[in-house]
Order: sequence, then structure tokens, then C-alpha cells
Amino acid sequence: MSSDADVDPSEYEALADADVTMRQNEHGLHIADDEVTGVSSQGQTPEEAIENLAAAVESYKEATADDPGDDWL
Repeated sequence: MSSDADVDPSEYEALADADVTMRQNEHGLHIADDEVTGVSSQGQTPEEAIENLAAAVESYKEATADDPGDDWL
């Protein structure tokens, strides 16, 4: 992870193998990018941005999983 913040993405299961970069936009929002999936998220603090990114990456992985989830048909 490249960042000045004291946030460890590997604390979140969804980001265990992620390559996370952090940046701050012109409005002061912190933006976390997962370079592997291309998913990004933001927050008022670096910690919030990472937490939001973990949730977004988890949703992305669920949505792109090979299991169609229609076993009940």
C-alpha cells in the first residue's frame, strides 16, 4: 500500500491480497483504490476509505463469483 496513513488494508479479509493505493482529492476526501480489481471507495478519513473499500471489494467479489446462486431452480 502506498500512503501516508496508518491504515493496514490486510486487517480486512476482502483486502488481504489487495494492492491498495491512497490519495486525497481536491475536496479533502480520502480515496482508496484496489489496483487488482479496479474498485475504488472514499471516506472522510483514510480509515473510513479503507473500510468502505473493503466492503466494496467484498461486494465486487460476490458479484463476479462463478457461482450463479440459482441452485434452487
